[in-house]
Amino acid sequence: MTRTTHRWRLTAAWMVAAVAMIVPAGPAQAADRTAPPPMTNGFGLTQVGTALGGPTDFTLTVTTPEVTGEHHIKIILPSGYYENPDRRYPVLYFLHGSPDDPIRQNYPALTMSDSMITVIPDGGARSWYANWLDQKTRLGAQNWENFHLKQVIPFIDANLRTIPTKKARAVAGVSMGGFGAFHYAQVRPDLFSQTASLSGDIDLSAKSMDLRLAVVASVTDALGAICGSSSGACDPDNSPYKPGVDSDALFGSPYPVFNADWRWNEVDPAAHMDRLAGVGVSIYVGNGGGSPVEPEFWLEGAAKHAKDSMDALGMSYHYVDYGDGSAWGTQCNGGHNAGCWEQDLRDLIPRLERAFAS
Repeated sequence: MTRTTHRWRLTAAWMVAAVAMIVPAGPAQAADRTAPPPMTNGFGLTQVGTALGGPTDFTLTVTTPEVTGEHHIKIILPSGYYENPDRRYPVLYFLHGSPDDPIRQNYPALTMSDSMITVIPDGGARSWYANWLDQKTRLGAQNWENFHLKQVIPFIDANLRTIPTKKARAVAGVSMGGFGAFHYAQVRPDLFSQTASLSGDIDLSAKSMDLRLAVVASVTDALGAICGSSSGACDPDNSPYKPGVDSDALFGSPYPVFNADWRWNEVDPAAHMDRLAGVGVSIYVGNGGGSPVEPEFWLEGAAKHAKDSMDALGMSYHYVDYGDGSAWGTQCNGGHNAGCWEQDLRDLIPRLERAFAS
């Protein structure tokens, strides 16, 4: 064998090895895309079991010292997430209502974006997205705000290809989650560039005492909360709000006698819209067809109070009152339900995409 031939064989072998390193084998590459990406514990979160679902729509179960029990975190990745390993994405944090769970947030609109990640953390049946005043009830630790803002967000940024900046984060929610979205954007405007309330309880002042007492009903497991919930359930023996705890456990006394309700006023979104200066604000609400037995009837008043506050401050915002829903998609009747919220999301998500891209 000549020296030239030997060099040629070495060169050919090196080229084959190089190609093998650059182009992964087909079966191995496909296998990597049949399961969720690996997620590393951290920031106080410990995963329980394995993630459930596919590579772009999956649910984790975690524990945290901040909130008693196990909690789901649903994650929806853009369909092209694995195609370009160098691309990073903005994130929408979507907060569910009461009583609900991330795994039931199956709005088709949430899966339609190819340009952002959606994260749906557990908010419990009645967390109200807050650190509870009383941490010694039968429920145990209830620091939901800490769980979401100090643990879930950095955990997501550490494990997924996010753009970890204010400009590239939004927080939105339905019903109880609408309150949570405004509350989180108000206490941490440095984290979010956009916030949206979809039929949210965004006025907890004494002038919206009906909504304040609905919150109390969920905390105490009153029958009224069960009958008025978005689930439509009215069975006290199978209440999602058990066990009931003291009415003061969440924000202290809800009654405005002798100014005992100052903590409720402090977390009332409508009273502090000025804290959202520099944050894009969206509000969606209906009127329940004008029926006082429909929650949306009362939520429309809360939305108007928040709007009035922004008008007085000269703020810009996106406000949609779709009334009885007759002109708002094909599934909305103006009530407190998923048919209206799906249409809200179909309006909101393209607007978020444009804001993130600007």
